[in-house]
Amino acid sequence: MSSNWRISSFNGALLAAYFIPVWTIIAFSIMVSPIHGLYERPSVSIALYASDHLHLAKMATVRLAWLLALARITVVAFFAVFLAMAAFAPFRKSRGSGLDEALAVALCLGSVLSFASMMMASKVGEIEALRMHAAELLMLLGTAIVMLFETSPKPTAKSSAAKSPATEASAPATELSLQQP
Repeated sequence: MSSNWRISSFNGALLAAYFIPVWTIIAFSIMVSPIHGLYERPSVSIALYASDHLHLAKMATVRLAWLLALARITVVAFFAVFLAMAAFAPFRKSRGSGLDEALAVALCLGSVLSFASMMMASKVGEIEALRMHAAELLMLLGTAIVMLFETSPKPTAKSSAAKSPATEASAPATELSLQQP
């Protein structure tokens, strides 16, 4: 069973175990109380940037908070789809099942959100929020790099003893062995 798991799938499952509960709690706190939830530690950089640089009104700030909650819930949903698909062996074994796509969308959206939050935190001087968003961004980018460079498992090669002489004789001339006269 463990031989079916690729490194990116295992790494994606670990990321999902972090991002699903954490970002769901953050999003629901924003949904319950948009202004108060926006000014909590995970979203304070966006709130301060919006109030200092964009000069948003109260209703515009509430809409921004709901949009942020929607973005976080969307990332959580793609991580949940990835986990659901990774839990079943037929999806995990096949390459074109959508498993990689669900993880890639979650990584892409989460990276954009974390990068934007990190940049806003650096603009407003929130060092703790900057560290948190940078750590999340590095986790997401690390998994994306593993997915990018991970190759699909190659099928096992048949032993040369199992080949018949008829198949060796039908090989093209460019694939001749150096040991042949």
